[in-house]
Amino acid sequence: MHRIEFYFDCSSPWTYLAFEHALQIVPPTLAEIVWKPILVGGVFNAVNPSVYAAREHPVPTKVAYAAKDLQDWARRIGITIGRPPVFPVNSVKAMRGAFVALDHGVLVPYARSVFRCYWTELADIAQDEVLVRAVDAAGLDRAEFFARIADPACKERLRATTDELIARGGFGSPTFFVDGDDMYFGNDRLELLLHTLTAR
Repeated sequence: MHRIEFYFDCSSPWTYLAFEHALQIVPPTLAEIVWKPILVGGVFNAVNPSVYAAREHPVPTKVAYAAKDLQDWARRIGITIGRPPVFPVNSVKAMRGAFVALDHGVLVPYARSVFRCYWTELADIAQDEVLVRAVDAAGLDRAEFFARIADPACKERLRATTDELIARGGFGSPTFFVDGDDMYFGNDRLELLLHTLTAR
């Protein structure tokens, strides 16, 4: 059994693609996916500020192609990705909540709902009234959820996984590590990742 560590932040559309893509193509008999919630803004601030420079000085032809590429992939994966009016979004609460979902064994339905709320329904996942949709979709207790994401211990867990990714050489979301330190970045590397796994 192989091990895929999946570092992710729901504020990234490419991560939404990778999340669904991985669940589609990685057989559970081949590899265990270990979910690692992060705050991608913290990663950018620490090691990849070029993301902000690109937003301030976009290359129009590259932006147009990236939009086309995103929609091509969305059709391939079978999901809908729109343009949220709030972008970038503050995903801190949502990503702290991912640890609550992990502890209850419902990470996949929780994260899927967060992704869908933001990228398909175009709702602001920084708002409690939106985030509660994911809480309910995962069958979590609302009171426990909001109490725990305000707890310093939960805040520290998110900081720790973010720092962990940076220490391992990561620079964005989604990032995968296979069986230790074999790193892959981006949704479009999942096919290569799977090829590597099946060849071992």
